[in-house]
Amino acid sequence: MNIVPAQEIKRRGIAAVDEALAQGPVHIVKNNRAQYVVLTEARYQELLEMQEEAVLARVKASLEDAKAGRSTRHSSVDALLEHLDKAAE
Repeated sequence: MNIVPAQEIKRRGIAAVDEALAQGPVHIVKNNRAQYVVLTEARYQELLEMQEEAVLARVKASLEDAKAGRSTRHSSVDALLEHLDKAAE
């Protein structure tokens, strides 16, 4: 894990993060706990794209389930919750 203490950023400014960022995501530690993660813009965009692809895959799978009849309709939210409770048992 690539770690920079918050005090180091206070002392050196963003240069402390820039140097560490060359090695990957930077975890900023405050009060002996990782509090923040700094990413490059390119990595952040990659994560957003991956998230969007995952959402689209879930929607596509749901639509395929609905077309194939692998879905259940419920008359109310309470009926849905009851069904989910029974399925969890």
